[in-house]
Amino acid sequence: MNRFREVARLGSCDLPVRVEVGKSRTRWSGATYSRVVPGVSGRVLVVDDNKVIRQLIRVNLELEGFEVVTAADGAEALDMVHRVCPDVVTLDVVMPRLDGLRTAARLRDDPGTRHLPLAIISACTQYEVESGLAVGVDAFLSKPFEPAELVRLVRQLARRERTSAVDGSVEASGGDDSAEGRIEGRNDGRADGRNDGRADDMHEAGQAGRTVG
Repeated sequence: MNRFREVARLGSCDLPVRVEVGKSRTRWSGATYSRVVPGVSGRVLVVDDNKVIRQLIRVNLELEGFEVVTAADGAEALDMVHRVCPDVVTLDVVMPRLDGLRTAARLRDDPGTRHLPLAIISACTQYEVESGLAVGVDAFLSKPFEPAELVRLVRQLARRERTSAVDGSVEASGGDDSAEGRIEGRNDGRADGRNDGRADDMHEAGQAGRTVG
């Protein structure tokens, strides 16, 4: 007879616990996660190739009532974004297949996701901030980050999304060039002076999770 059994419920939360039958001590077999409460604060698509970071972001947002869906890279995020319909997307920059900057550019070029709030959660180097501003990223948060700053930033973006949806605001076209094409311009070193000034401010503000605008 197996002396151990898996317990799927403890109190009001589903927790991965392991109990030895006939004993009073509970053995915790791994990390615990909060129960998802869909629709309370909004839905967030978290995109990062690091599983530990994905779980860290997920747990902290779920504890504040957000529903969280995760993707391991930009390609996976693009495959699921229209099904998930998130209120906010957070993006790492360096990822396999499709990095965060090009993912942001493609989201901005898609009419269905053009107004979706985007946040870069990464090292927030000068290049990342400049390129993010060029494609329309809304906010930056530097790693490592404080959980409270993460929650504050995502909540602010989620509120902005709701306000934008209610107002029915429409973003004017910036010309024929695509957002992804503007990344190529950054790689060639042709930076817009106005964006450079904003990038300098955001590079400093990124430590505190500031938003653009």
